[in-house]
Amino acid sequence: MRREAEREGRMIEVLRAGPLTTVQDLGRPGFAHLGVPRAGALDGPALRLANRLAGNPEGAAALEVTAGGCSLRLATAGTVALTGAFAPLSVGGRPAAFALPVPVPAGAVVTVGRAVHGVRSYLAVGGGIAVEPVLGSRSADTLSGLGPAPLRDGDRLPVGAYVSPSTVDFVPWRPPPLSLALRIRLGPRADWFTAEAVAALLGTAYTVSPVSNRVGARLAGAALPRAVAGELPSEGIVLGAVQVPANGQPLIFLADHPTTGGYPVIGVVDDVTPLAQAVPGTTVTFHGPER
Repeated sequence: MRREAEREGRMIEVLRAGPLTTVQDLGRPGFAHLGVPRAGALDGPALRLANRLAGNPEGAAALEVTAGGCSLRLATAGTVALTGAFAPLSVGGRPAAFALPVPVPAGAVVTVGRAVHGVRSYLAVGGGIAVEPVLGSRSADTLSGLGPAPLRDGDRLPVGAYVSPSTVDFVPWRPPPLSLALRIRLGPRADWFTAEAVAALLGTAYTVSPVSNRVGARLAGAALPRAVAGELPSEGIVLGAVQVPANGQPLIFLADHPTTGGYPVIGVVDDVTPLAQAVPGTTVTFHGPER
């Protein structure tokens, strides 16, 4: 597919990669038994919307642009759409619309600015990013290294053949909240923690740490003391698992999480999507499934 894209000139040149821009689709679920994480876009709804706006299938590969933006040149005319974290978008030096299809002339530079609200923006290009898939996905996995590497200045990315124009003409948008209430199911190792620890988890507020990444959202707040002091053999880890390392501060695993871990998991969050746009300092509270 890359050779065909190069032959037809359907390429993107990366002028400025930014702090972390990766190719993402909906991930590669089903390989955890082989030690392969799911990966994929942290904000799946934003990726799907960007693709719909650009005229792509919802699961096409796009760019996940983290916080600091990026700058690209499209060799051939096309369509782009930006969703997720709100960031200024320009095409050929002129401001362009957020969350709407934007035509791009051949050779024009597309620039995503620094995120204003949220953390991760999704830039879809008509035809999709056509890097070679690995285990059925084009997603970059920052933990295992599977898939394409994070973008670097000077990279060239192939673009698939454009299929159809967007059928979406209006997209409501609201800034991500500065306070999240996440539903959690206790276990499988909640009994490794004191009753006070469980009460603290469910009864106090935490904040998202600046050292969070695609592997996990690190939280700062009340430490969670353990009732069992021994070591735990490595066990399977799932998306949303809340692991508690030696410092007692909970860590919520996200898309690039490891498939096994040796620290006890006090509970599992039902839906981690809101954490994709949680800026450092965002307040996080947990509540049980009965609520």
